[in-house]
Amino acid sequence: MRGELREDGIHVNDLELHNRGGYGRREGSEVILSTEEAIYLLEKGKIDVYDDGRRLDLKELFLRASGEIQDFEIKYAVYRDLRERGYCIHPGIADFRLFPRGGKPGKTPSEFLVIAISERRSIPLEDLIKKLEMCQRLKKKLIIAIVDEETDITYYEVRWRGMEGFSKDLPSERFKGILLNDRVIIWNERAREILHNTFFFGELVNSTLYLSLVESAYLVSKGLLILRNVVGEEVGEEELLKICREVEEDFDEKMKVYKDLREKRMVVKTGFKFGAHFRVYEKVESLSELYHSRYLVHVVRRDYVFTPPEISRAVRLAHGVRKSMIFAYEDEKIRYIEIRRIRP
Repeated sequence: MRGELREDGIHVNDLELHNRGGYGRREGSEVILSTEEAIYLLEKGKIDVYDDGRRLDLKELFLRASGEIQDFEIKYAVYRDLRERGYCIHPGIADFRLFPRGGKPGKTPSEFLVIAISERRSIPLEDLIKKLEMCQRLKKKLIIAIVDEETDITYYEVRWRGMEGFSKDLPSERFKGILLNDRVIIWNERAREILHNTFFFGELVNSTLYLSLVESAYLVSKGLLILRNVVGEEVGEEELLKICREVEEDFDEKMKVYKDLREKRMVVKTGFKFGAHFRVYEKVESLSELYHSRYLVHVVRRDYVFTPPEISRAVRLAHGVRKSMIFAYEDEKIRYIEIRRIRP
């Protein structure tokens, strides 16, 4: 089958390519193929491509495309892989529009927007937010396809995540604690019973309750914890926050997310062992249930820039311990983005 290279694509006089195979866009009696589609069909021996009467081989057409389209080899690797998996895929307002298995234009709407990137390209959070907002308007889902240096492809679905828990309301009792360098100690037995055993704050070491700074600041803000330093001087909320900021550079961001999750009636514990800020539970009724949280939550700023290796490590670790990987950031409110690996 003969295809003619023109400014708007490769023109082919065969409507079956579109009607049966889902390739290209139809204009009158012609089908106009994208460069990815034409190279794929040329690779499969389905078409020949001509430019002003001269036949182009696969190498020449591919090198032309690589010189004109940024990261063409990355985009084509993703296009080819998804076609080989049996999907219909079209160029779109992201890199591609992906149809559900068995779907094609005129039969079903596309389901995903696909972004193809190299493992060496960074991914600004701001770009992800814009793509998610676009997907929300278009009622699509977002996939990031990351192509490594061996042209192996890993697919991640990115989506907003609503966070909601079902824990008990906080107590009304007030307790006293001693502020040390970067934690608070409570010896009171009643505090251990209420704060730790019932509401799952802190960690017991023998009979002593240790609270983290973010837990302590939250309880102080709720009027449930009164602090003194090691020489007996009272530490107010403002002084405590100043100390917390000196200890942790990103304390304010962490505190806002921690407070938001607690206000959503979720139980929040440190996620340090998993390389995240928090591990988060929807509902905890006993201490024995703290062994398996549902989410890992890592706090980032709006100007944060992801790297593909970072995404790979975080998502793989979360999956390995049966958790969902969530990134939290502050907008007009705290928002949560889930990134999970998928197999098309």
